[in-house]
Amino acid sequence: MTARIDRSWLEAHPLPSLDDAQDKDGRGRVLVVGGAEFVPGALRLTGEAALRAGAGKLQLATVGSTATALGVLVPEAAMIALPADENGEIALEAADILVERIRRCDTLVLGPGMTAGERTDVLVARLLAEPDAARSIVLDAAALTSARDLAAQVARHDGRVVLTPHHGEMARLAGLDIGQVKADPEGVAREMARRYRCVILLKGGSTVLATPEGGLHRFEAGCIGLATSGSGDVLAGILGGLCARGARPATAAGWACWLHGSAGRILSERIGTVGFLARDLLELIPQLLHGKMRTP
Repeated sequence: MTARIDRSWLEAHPLPSLDDAQDKDGRGRVLVVGGAEFVPGALRLTGEAALRAGAGKLQLATVGSTATALGVLVPEAAMIALPADENGEIALEAADILVERIRRCDTLVLGPGMTAGERTDVLVARLLAEPDAARSIVLDAAALTSARDLAAQVARHDGRVVLTPHHGEMARLAGLDIGQVKADPEGVAREMARRYRCVILLKGGSTVLATPEGGLHRFEAGCIGLATSGSGDVLAGILGGLCARGARPATAAGWACWLHGSAGRILSERIGTVGFLARDLLELIPQLLHGKMRTP
């Protein structure tokens, strides 16, 4: 049976209370790794979304040539400047820097603004090498397709990894034709969640959430305006922020797709069916979280 993600679902799966969080460390630490010289702004969207979702501390790690400018755009974040390769992408030697930083975060969001390729495959494998029961991981964009040969490694994290593919990325991850994914998104998501022992958030006009235990949930976004550059970066940040606050990965994924989709619907009414920007979603997140805004 597939459960619908709606207000009833949210009430049955509440987020952890922050009443006992005495300081920003108590609200969780998020590390976002990604970006490149070609897409320097992706991490701004992801990082701000994590803070808007309630995370207490934020670190952004990207290539050194863009780190300072990004730090000015997101003054709330600590910046980590990483070495770049000849193409302006995060170099493999960055792994030595990141491994230590990952050990000190509650949630790692890996992939926004990165490019698929052998270098990314090796980097992702290295950064997934040390499971920690106190840390959750969100694999987005190029980082999730780099996990196509890492099912056993992801499974070692015991359900604390969330993959956020759209249909094309799911096809590459699962080794299927995109038509097969579109024909049976629930079946494909469930199988991949079982195979990787992770949470799958298969994005689309109708988003499917699958858990390692075989649970299936669906959110009907019905908002074409969310099919825009940067929208997925925002979703990944919301998800990372909620995980850092202490939400179980499946709960965080359900809330994230509801917040993201509801913000899109509101902007569709305010601005137009299409034409609003991914960054327009950001300020609506805390209002929706705290029930201060009517949803369509």
